[in-house]
Amino acid sequence: MKAPAQPREQLDSRARSVIERAVALGAAETEDWETAVLTVSATIPSKATDPTGPWSEVVVVAVLTDRTTNTRVTSTLARETEDGRDWCGELQVLRSDIHDRAVLTVQVIATVDGVPGRIVGEAAEDWIVDVRSDVPTREQSFDIKEVGFTKGPRWLQGFSEAPWIVNASGTVPTVHINTDFEGMADVLGAEGRGPEGLVNAMLVSQMAAEVWTAVFHSAIGDLEIEDDGTPLFPHGWQGEVLREMLPDVVPERTLEDALREVHRRRVGATGWTELQPRIQYAAMRRAEVPRVLSETVRGLDKLNREDEA
Repeated sequence: MKAPAQPREQLDSRARSVIERAVALGAAETEDWETAVLTVSATIPSKATDPTGPWSEVVVVAVLTDRTTNTRVTSTLARETEDGRDWCGELQVLRSDIHDRAVLTVQVIATVDGVPGRIVGEAAEDWIVDVRSDVPTREQSFDIKEVGFTKGPRWLQGFSEAPWIVNASGTVPTVHINTDFEGMADVLGAEGRGPEGLVNAMLVSQMAAEVWTAVFHSAIGDLEIEDDGTPLFPHGWQGEVLREMLPDVVPERTLEDALREVHRRRVGATGWTELQPRIQYAAMRRAEVPRVLSETVRGLDKLNREDEA
């Protein structure tokens, strides 16, 4: 880590988690740091650099991507062993380039059939570089914010009659709960097996289903496309959402085939409307709507029988 007119600071080892595959640069003691240098090492299959293989001019690069700021930083790694399996190098991170969290991966680039710059290999698991957090963790749950829509942010004022609104355009999906909606605070704060608690469980489940639907549409609408038209899985929560839901949206297909099919229908002339029930079904399964609804019906029936007795 490096701040203006300050010596370079070595980041504490607790800011890095191999299990979570994350680095928390927010843990730096130098709060006004401007640059950070990451040491990146990778082990790749020896066949990727085999001189008798189907490609040539092989290079291994570290790639740091932040979709929020549209930043992509690359650094070429150097071969460390004769067999071409181990590579290492440094990648510089500018604090101003990263809004919140960026994704770090390693790619093997080569010339294939005379075409340079083709990706012939990529890390099976990427890393998260978080410039704000003090804790190195991958998981980011949906953010929930309670706000009165009537006098809240201007963009929410137009939804004053809605109990909640899902915004999937940020770093993490956010559910804005309208505290001006009559009874909303009481219902969300209810617990137990009484009527209020049952309604709370059902409401939260419905809210979660809407979140899953919103983030799926957001992720599928912001794909990177290869030159040949092949869609790529996005990094971060968008990619995780697609991998979770695609098996239910397009059953009995590989994830890659399912992604291509959904992308084809979305940009094509037909097929997108017919896919919506599958997306809703996938969202309801992730939100456990069927289970919660069954428990709510049984709970209300039990309360009615107790009242009659």
